[in-house]
Parts: sequence; C-alpha cells; structure tokens
Amino acid sequence: MAQDILIDIIDTDWEKTVERNEKPVFVMFYSPSCPHCISIMPSVEELTRDFGTEVIFVKLNLLQYDYIGERYGVMSTPSFFFFCGGRPVQIRVGAVFPPMLKKMVEEMVTRGEECRLASSEWKYEITGYG
Repeated sequence: MAQDILIDIIDTDWEKTVERNEKPVFVMFYSPSCPHCISIMPSVEELTRDFGTEVIFVKLNLLQYDYIGERYGVMSTPSFFFFCGGRPVQIRVGAVFPPMLKKMVEEMVTRGEECRLASSEWKYEITGYG
C-alpha cells in the first residue's frame, strides 16, 4: 500500500512508527511558524507520494515534542532525518534544496535493504506514556 500523505505523528507513535519500523523512515522535524518548514512542505509531500511504497514519511512538531528532538540533537527546524533499523543514518538541517532531499530518499531506497541489514535493532522499553 502506498503512502500518499505526510503523517503528522505524536510522541506515543514515535517508537512504533520510527524506531521499530522495518521500512526506512524519513522524518521531518518542523515547527508550524518556521518559514522554511512551510516552504519545503510541498516538496516533502511530493516525495511522500513518489516514494511512499518504499519509505515511511512522517513529520513531528518540535514545539510540541521537543524532548524527542533533544534525544537526537535536533537544534533547528526544519531538520530531516532518515532512519534505518531505528537509527538515524542521514541528516540534513535547514533550508535544504528539494533536489537534495530527493537524492537522499533515492539513495536510501536503492540501499535501504543493505542499510536495514547493517543496522542493529534497539531493544529497550520506554514507559511513562500513559
């Protein structure tokens, strides 16, 4: 099934959607008032439509869930992380040109299985989410 929309996830979905997903995951850390986030969003949505069968695309509001961003050292928005096997393997920060993001996704699609096999699974339980 192809993913055709960019999913806005919340903290309780983070572990299942990003860290424990068998597919590669593209994460956009954003804030609603960030002008670069707003301008790049249509390009990220286009990537979602083009590559949504091979990659999971999500966005996370850093103003609401700053502690998740802190966990990965996210200091500004937009920040783009590519997760493989639950670990960030590629990062782009700031006003990135859309062709750079597309190249990032294309590389992960062609090398995604290799990346997944080389990544170690994180085995831990996070409690306190209610």
